[in-house]
Amino acid sequence: MSDYYSDTLDTLPLFRRTDPVTSKAAAADAKTFRGEHHAAILAALSQGPAGASGIAARCGLLAHQVNKRIHELAKCGRIVATGKIVTSASGRGEREWTAPAASR
Repeated sequence: MSDYYSDTLDTLPLFRRTDPVTSKAAAADAKTFRGEHHAAILAALSQGPAGASGIAARCGLLAHQVNKRIHELAKCGRIVATGKIVTSASGRGEREWTAPAASR
């Protein structure tokens, strides 16, 4: 396993060893809200599949905040890509995500 990924949400590092000190400082701040973001994204997906823009609209986060947490949730198996492309709020394509029944 790389130094970037881990198997559980609690132990996922928010930076790589090679990242600059500013990234490490930002990661320390992110630990205070990461769990809240994960919970909000999972709650939004309990309403059905959506892209990052749709998830953001449902839970009150910004799309870029959702995008930063999606890979963590996917790595741990809490969400999966449906294989569909949906239209984002900006009109571009984005991957659609869903929470497997076991994660809901």
